[in-house]
Amino acid sequence: MIHPCRWSLLSLGLLGMSVVTMPAQAASPETAPTALVNALEQIESASNAQDIEAVMAFYADDFTNEDGFSYATLETTLPQLWERYDTLSYRVELQSWEAVNGGYVAETVTYIDGVQTTPRRLTLESVIRSRQQFTNDKITFQEILSERNQLNSDNPSPEVVVILPERVVPAESYGFDAIVQEPLGERYLLGAALEEGTTAEDFFIPRPIDLELLSAGGLFKLGDAPSSDDHLWVSGLLIREDGLVVITRRLRIE
Repeated sequence: MIHPCRWSLLSLGLLGMSVVTMPAQAASPETAPTALVNALEQIESASNAQDIEAVMAFYADDFTNEDGFSYATLETTLPQLWERYDTLSYRVELQSWEAVNGGYVAETVTYIDGVQTTPRRLTLESVIRSRQQFTNDKITFQEILSERNQLNSDNPSPEVVVILPERVVPAESYGFDAIVQEPLGERYLLGAALEEGTTAEDFFIPRPIDLELLSAGGLFKLGDAPSSDDHLWVSGLLIREDGLVVITRRLRIE
């Protein structure tokens, strides 16, 4: 695990209708069947309207994903997420598709932008790549392949470059660097790093934060992957007197 790693921060797995490379026979989005295109457009529209009934109409009762979300937990968690933001906008792009067993496997990228004003004003940018299995026009399974989330304060926040592999093998060590691009000068920089699980149980668990004064221009942490296949959210929080930034990346262990 990353050390030190105690803080309280909303995990940013944003449940996008959002995906390891698609099979070679996957087709381009221009050739996608009308039913699939319409379904994705309606999911996007329902998400933007925060219409939970319309969103869930596209999920099968036995829906699962690798993070442990079911139909019931997704139906409960999405409105909780929406309540935390004053605005959220979704944009879903189809990347490729494949006909499978009378249904479709679709790879998508979901872009999510939002603003929250409590307890302070922060803007959200999220990019989620995922693969969905559609059967009888409903999503039965979803695999999130990559995820990038960032929260910025309304004031100028530090411009940060993140270095983290997308995947490592079990028990492998990995580096997590969040490097501030501008010179610090006489300003102080505080920071903390955290790794969290990506399960439904982990989604809204608050965690205490231990900030440290950073002598260098960013966070430089070494982590140890779990000994078995898993997914983690790895996050960094950086605070200057003029702004803050929170960055979360998904790390696949497999």
